[in-house]
Amino acid sequence: MSNLQVINDSNFAAEVENSSQPVMVDFYADWCAPCIILGPVVEQLARDYSGRAKVVKFDVDQNEQVPMKLGIRGIPTAAFYKDGKLVDLVVGLVPKEELSRRLDSLLSQQDH
Repeated sequence: MSNLQVINDSNFAAEVENSSQPVMVDFYADWCAPCIILGPVVEQLARDYSGRAKVVKFDVDQNEQVPMKLGIRGIPTAAFYKDGKLVDLVVGLVPKEELSRRLDSLLSQQDH
């Protein structure tokens, strides 16, 4: 993985819930074929939104507390956070444009 940050149970609060920027968390596992397909898209989003929003990955096999707390049952799941709160959730393999639209929506809310 490139400059994409992989977070875990222990730093989730610091990196996501306490972030001053909107955050997209990609919940994934190494064995998950749709997650592997989505990987390059998530890396591209991290580059596209650098400085405006945070895009991070979260390995559900290595860390179970956060996914359990959020009730995440399927992967990939993209979770969108704004002001430390979960505001949107997308389960399954979705096009990059859909993820971009949701990030743009969070950023446009910031301006108001």
